[in-house]
Amino acid sequence: MTENEVSRVVYECAIEVHRALGGPGLLESVYEEALAWELEKRELKVQRQVAIPIKYKGQILGTPMRLDLLVEGVVIVECKATTQYDEIFEAQTLTYLRMSGLKLGLVINFGEKLVKNGIHRVVNGL
Repeated sequence: MTENEVSRVVYECAIEVHRALGGPGLLESVYEEALAWELEKRELKVQRQVAIPIKYKGQILGTPMRLDLLVEGVVIVECKATTQYDEIFEAQTLTYLRMSGLKLGLVINFGEKLVKNGIHRVVNGL
């Protein structure tokens, strides 16, 4: 599947998770787990809390970055559950994309009344 095909399924699953859990008000980890389950139910490969090494001037630092979800090995999904969305979430996801060499990330804020308004695409040369 291409990045765009994967992101379409993630989008659909995020809406289903938000609807089934009754909207905002839960912890990020709950939405993350439910989204991973929903994606796996649709036979997508999902990895949770993926550790990616951080390289600094040729050295690998002891603390890796952690991706909430990596779907099909091509799309990073960062789950949020906040009433105060901040564009820094998109900047962080872009950093994750650059450091991992991937091209597409989605920041999903389950804290929105309508989750479709909380889905933000972040691209790295896509």
